[in-house]
Amino acid sequence: MITDQISDCLTRIRNGCIAKKDTISIPYSKIKQNIIKILFEQGFIVTYKLELNKNKKSIIVELKYIYPNKKSVIQYIKRISKPSLRKYSSSKNLPRVLNGLGIAILSTTKGIITDKLARKNKIGGEIICYVY
Repeated sequence: MITDQISDCLTRIRNGCIAKKDTISIPYSKIKQNIIKILFEQGFIVTYKLELNKNKKSIIVELKYIYPNKKSVIQYIKRISKPSLRKYSSSKNLPRVLNGLGIAILSTTKGIITDKLARKNKIGGEIICYVY
């Protein structure tokens, strides 16, 4: 039984990038779908789709690479707030990942959003992960 599903999702993405896989499969949950949707909108992955196999939903993610040497677009993906140690930030103290080149994904009262959108809307929340 996986205790931290978000860490599992991020680890599957990280391992898929290291192994240079074209697609990976992640067990479905709404929060994981929202995180992957943000990665898609920000251009870190090519596409994603939901799949139903024998009553089990999963998310199929197509990873994005830079050719000719097949270097992954996602260089760094790390879980920040963990079940044992939650990290919260106000709108004034939101982190700037790689001086604005990367993104921080936050869980707020308005849903799962990026740090840039949270700064624009002046809302804080729990910092889920950093991606660049």
